Amino acid sequence: MKKICLWLFVFTLAALNLQAQIKEPVKFKTSFKSISPTEAEIIFSGTIDNGWHVYSTNLPDGGPISATFNVDKQQGVQPVGKFQAKGKEISTFDKLFEMQVRYFSHAVQFVQKVKITGATYHIEGYLEYGACDDESCLPPTQVPFKFSGKGVEGGAQTSSTTAADKTTQATDEAAAATVALNVDSLKNVNDSSSVAAVAVGTTDLWAPVINELHAFGETTSQQDMSWIYIFITGFLGGLLALFTPCVWPIIPMTVSFFLKRSKDKKKGIRDAWTYGASIVVIYVTLGLAITLIFGASALNALSTNAVFNILFCLMLVVFAASFFGAFEITLPSRWSSAVDSKAEATSGLLSIFLMAFTLSLVSFSCTGPIIGFLLVQVSTTGSIVAPAIGMLGFAIALALPFTLFALFPSWLKSMPKSGGWMNVIKVTLGFLELAFALKFLSVADLAYGWGILDRETFLALWIVLFALLGFYLLGKIKFPHDDDDTRVSVPRFFMALASLAFAMYMVPGLWGAPLKAVSAFSPPLKTQDFNLYTNEVHAKFDDYDAGMEYARRNGKPVMLDFTGYGCVNCRKMELAVWTDPTVSNLIQNDYVLITLYVDNKTKLPEPIKVTENGTERTLRTLGDRWSYLQRVKFGANAQPFYVLIDNEGKPLNKSYAYDEDISKYVDFLRTGLDNYRKK
Repeated sequence: MKKICLWLFVFTLAALNLQAQIKEPVKFKTSFKSISPTEAEIIFSGTIDNGWHVYSTNLPDGGPISATFNVDKQQGVQPVGKFQAKGKEISTFDKLFEMQVRYFSHAVQFVQKVKITGATYHIEGYLEYGACDDESCLPPTQVPFKFSGKGVEGGAQTSSTTAADKTTQATDEAAAATVALNVDSLKNVNDSSSVAAVAVGTTDLWAPVINELHAFGETTSQQDMSWIYIFITGFLGGLLALFTPCVWPIIPMTVSFFLKRSKDKKKGIRDAWTYGASIVVIYVTLGLAITLIFGASALNALSTNAVFNILFCLMLVVFAASFFGAFEITLPSRWSSAVDSKAEATSGLLSIFLMAFTLSLVSFSCTGPIIGFLLVQVSTTGSIVAPAIGMLGFAIALALPFTLFALFPSWLKSMPKSGGWMNVIKVTLGFLELAFALKFLSVADLAYGWGILDRETFLALWIVLFALLGFYLLGKIKFPHDDDDTRVSVPRFFMALASLAFAMYMVPGLWGAPLKAVSAFSPPLKTQDFNLYTNEVHAKFDDYDAGMEYARRNGKPVMLDFTGYGCVNCRKMELAVWTDPTVSNLIQNDYVLITLYVDNKTKLPEPIKVTENGTERTLRTLGDRWSYLQRVKFGANAQPFYVLIDNEGKPLNKSYAYDEDISKYVDFLRTGLDNYRKK
């Protein structure tokens, strides 16, 4: 009995590990709906997991995978009209593909009308679609269908339908049997490689290594890491807001008020804690409300919408002008006065909460731009909790001094008085807002194809902005609210040094240097007219079997890069990580890089029937072949997917997905190389 329980436990762990790699975010059901005796519709109804989206039909070439209707056999029936997509379609500009794309979240329906021409009919084929989330993309996925029945004379009635086509989960046993049956037909069908006809001497290269791969351990969740990043970003934004003229002077007045209104110190401290907690509740509620009103996917689409980016750019320019001293932006005084009078008229927890709300209104002119920028940035994650996490970090930083000074009121005496130094921070924020305004304008420029803000122009403006900021911090430039003190403090000097150094850092970018520190903000390198940078990594092979044979003859390990032409994060990894000199040197000199495009539409000489987990599938293209290899050998189906193997097909380290941490990627490559040398 103990042995049975142990084996059940082992198989359960294996299934859970496999489930972590094989993703099934989209489920389709097919149906055949009669419209008249001679017309019908083939309907594909899909449900999509949160955070994922399915691309629509008829997208431009060079972009993501479009949904298409494909027929293998037909008799007594023929498709008529266009293949239609129904549902809440989202249209947005994709910065990487530099084109407008359309997709669906949560649910979608694809419909193809057919005309029945015979007494009986039979039609079979498949829907092919592409799906992505913020971290990875699935390979082109097929939903097979098969319908037959009586035609014009007998009435169009369906005799058979198919159920949902699901992304299959390959077990080692089923995959091994599939490989043994089909490996001969899968090999050497890519004529594009110069050595594609080289014979591979063993079938073990396609054998599953899922258990061996999992023995190395799982990678860190990128979503968890992104939430930590969002929280830290919000916290830093809250710290910035603290040192503005709208918030800093309120701290001593508020803390003193709480301590004086209470007869004992303990109650004053408790009220101050309540005040800080109220600030947190207000801002977190704001973050949740914005997401619930618009929806996570709508915020994501809005953040890349051209018109919205123009409006947000103009808003940042207006706020920057206000910070420079051109004018003051304040909410109507009657709003804060009404809330403040209500707080005085009430007592208990409600009065404290209303005072916290008053702080939020009074400080709007300084916190508004920071909060707006934070919400726009986190909305691109597509997560419903991301804005709340960002606002939690912001609110904690904002509430922290109130509670600390209430706990230690003697600190108030040593607290620096508000003055000219606060205006310096305000003007500095104005420069930063102008810099980020250009980032949002860049998105609109790419969307409309104006060509006025290519990479050189963008970098030139940023260089000038940060150079001017450096000169301002050194006291060489004055704004209306600056005092006449010509002395430069030590902190201000170091801030000026950092700003001028950053401006100098960007100068080589005018000639094509990658500038990884600003790659997330600047336009794509493709928009640069003059580029001297040539340190790009290219794969030696785009065929698995040919690349493995080359690696065996040269005694080198292999890096498999499962990617796609429509994979956004694959391009991010190649630009941000592969261009690093250490990474580039390791890949090009110590490994044989084999890049396999799972959406490669090159037709195989003839379709190949394979069986995965009891389900028969048809491989029609090279992309199908590489996607099949990724599933049965490594138990994964998302891209980007990097795996290191020896020249016998055995893994050398755990797999690696989307994570732009260069040090982690270097460690990933070096660990694989060390394990290969040990063998």
